[in-house]
Amino acid sequence: MAQDFWRNSGFHLLERDAAGRLLVTDDFLRAYLLRPELRPVEESGSSEVALHESLLEAPRRPIAEADLAGIEDEDARFNYRVWREFRARLLGAHSIEACYRELFDGDVHTPPLFIDQLVQIILRAVLDGVDDPLEARAAELFFREQQASVEEGRIMLADREIVTMHASGSAYGSLGRLIVEAQTPMKAVNLDVLDADNAHLYWLRDQRHDFVISVNYGRAALAALGRVLARWVRHFFGTEVSVTPVRQIEDRRWTWHVGLDAQSTAVLNELWHGEEVEAGRLARLLALFRLEFADAEALRPDAAGRPVYLALAMDEDNVVRMKPQNLLLNLPFAEPS
Repeated sequence: MAQDFWRNSGFHLLERDAAGRLLVTDDFLRAYLLRPELRPVEESGSSEVALHESLLEAPRRPIAEADLAGIEDEDARFNYRVWREFRARLLGAHSIEACYRELFDGDVHTPPLFIDQLVQIILRAVLDGVDDPLEARAAELFFREQQASVEEGRIMLADREIVTMHASGSAYGSLGRLIVEAQTPMKAVNLDVLDADNAHLYWLRDQRHDFVISVNYGRAALAALGRVLARWVRHFFGTEVSVTPVRQIEDRRWTWHVGLDAQSTAVLNELWHGEEVEAGRLARLLALFRLEFADAEALRPDAAGRPVYLALAMDEDNVVRMKPQNLLLNLPFAEPS
């Protein structure tokens, strides 16, 4: 039986077209209006309340500058302008997927929060019917920053927001806050590690984001991440690919690569050009993958029949900020004839 998960993502408020693409609905737009950034509070003025109520009734109705000028609170006016622009992008694109891809045509002005929400929604569609909880946890890397821990050769990833919450003491109440305020060393938080033997537990805590995964070569979570990367590419391009973890790149004919974040992009570029990379930066590479296309004719001639190497890295603060759009923008597809 297929599992339901990420129920707060907004995926269930969308419809699909004949090709399986996600379509915006009025209820999906209303969900944004119920977020704290747009929902009126007790101090909100009558103009703001009236606009909000009218949009709940007709979430696609035009929002004129006169509507916004009447809002008393400056922050509320700003939030409505941001949402109006984002709504225009949503309604101007054929689908959620098209909207996401079009965000990266030129300068990106959409707030990261909206981008991450779109990624999660698309991934929920990509993983619909999947029964492997490790794939769902691995997919969180696409839209949630991870804190990496590298100790004695073990590479562990934990949700950065959860780690920060624990580090601030908020996970432990007033006692935890006193410990932090006193700058007293606190023992490492023992978050549960999700692996093949206990993966089923993810379905019970899918929206808590409190599982740690190991991305060492040979671990089940790393292989699951490779499968999610392959599903992501197939969903957008309709072409069959496989993504397999590798220990290192040993390829004299290394033709193409894609970094999955800013750090790995820079390192791969330097390695490809034969430049020497400082050991500390090289050590930030956490995972390497080999992406292969089933149909060589889908690729440009100089890349046909050759694998594409992918890399994932952490920054100097051990934070992993994945950019899934890189796989949509930088693969060596042939130009349409």
